[in-house]
Amino acid sequence: MLADRALASRPELKVLFTSGYTENAIVHHGRLDAGVHLISKPYRLHELAAKLRKVLGDD
Repeated sequence: MLADRALASRPELKVLFTSGYTENAIVHHGRLDAGVHLISKPYRLHELAAKLRKVLGDD
């Protein structure tokens, strides 16, 4: 996966995944894997902006 390759080179990199699948299809045992950030489609621009601020630690 592209994110895995990028993280191998730059472990400090923040990755935000987006998916049209429900979060339930991606979570394991009721939660996302550690360090995985997800925003589900459809989303509005302000929701994306808020999620990016949270992932980047600017909230």
